[in-house]
Amino acid sequence: MTPLSDFDYEFPRGLIAQTPAAERDHSRLLHLSPGGSVRHHTFRELPGLLQPGDLLVLNDTRVFPARLEGARVGGGRSELLLLGRLESKRWRVLSRPARKLRAGDRLSFGDGRLEAVVLAVEEEGKRIVEFRFEGDWHALVEELGTTPLPPYIEDTEDEPTTRLRYQTVFARPSGSIAAPTAGLHFTERMFEALRDRGVDLAFVTLHVGHGTFQPIREEEIENHRMGVERYVVSEETREKIRMGRRVIAVGTTTVRALESAALAGFPPGWQETDLFITPGFEFRVVSGLLTNFHLPKSSLLILVSAFGGRERVLEAYREAVKERYRFYSFGDAMLLYPPGVP
Repeated sequence: MTPLSDFDYEFPRGLIAQTPAAERDHSRLLHLSPGGSVRHHTFRELPGLLQPGDLLVLNDTRVFPARLEGARVGGGRSELLLLGRLESKRWRVLSRPARKLRAGDRLSFGDGRLEAVVLAVEEEGKRIVEFRFEGDWHALVEELGTTPLPPYIEDTEDEPTTRLRYQTVFARPSGSIAAPTAGLHFTERMFEALRDRGVDLAFVTLHVGHGTFQPIREEEIENHRMGVERYVVSEETREKIRMGRRVIAVGTTTVRALESAALAGFPPGWQETDLFITPGFEFRVVSGLLTNFHLPKSSLLILVSAFGGRERVLEAYREAVKERYRFYSFGDAMLLYPPGVP
């Protein structure tokens, strides 16, 4: 069994990026070579670090404004984070403050144009609610909801700016409650430079849910269970992968989509996955990984450690701390490969 403490590291909270880089591709890029050496670059140097013929795969999911703040009938305010639709107008949500909402409680949003009734209380602040409204649900959420930024980011921007910057420039189908943050660094200028380099592009969709960021509360990582998330790998992307080129995944969610699809034999259409990648996992598709820096003791850091080797990754993290890299969602990026891969 593997203790969760093996994936901890000392981190000064002052390195948490509260805002994105002035321009998306102006962030820094730490390159961890197969031999373990660390080199420091800017993100705009990425094309020169890849090989002609490489296949870069990105998650094109779109973040929707899944955070709703409303008034409780009877007094007070509560916030709901939409985790997933169960049926028609019923959703599983994460409520804050969690203890305030009981079965039967009602909330009002947007001067009563949207209401929610709590149907059931679940563990860890989760609730089942039924929404009541007239008109188009998606339009109401777009109008009344706000961007679900991670709790470690103190949102000081106006909502339109936050929506723009906490979204990749290539986002398409809506459905995520968090951005695939490694994709935030990309621009159309970067895509042109990659094509000029001979790097091919492909996309998957994995709608990022609460399971990706759910804290691990088990002392041994093998006892942790990931939440279920939906993903699809298109036929076009499947065919590009079958050509046998190096596959560089942009972000941990892309890794999980590709490796889940490989385990299932690349089935067509939307699928579900609760894949938790830990050290010892056999990677069938991904040859390289471009990712941001992740929280200590998180499932994302464990995935990166499984891919790049725990000691190598943690040593790179210590170097990133020393060099004052910016961490987490709006932070800098890291390009790495498994040990010994040319």
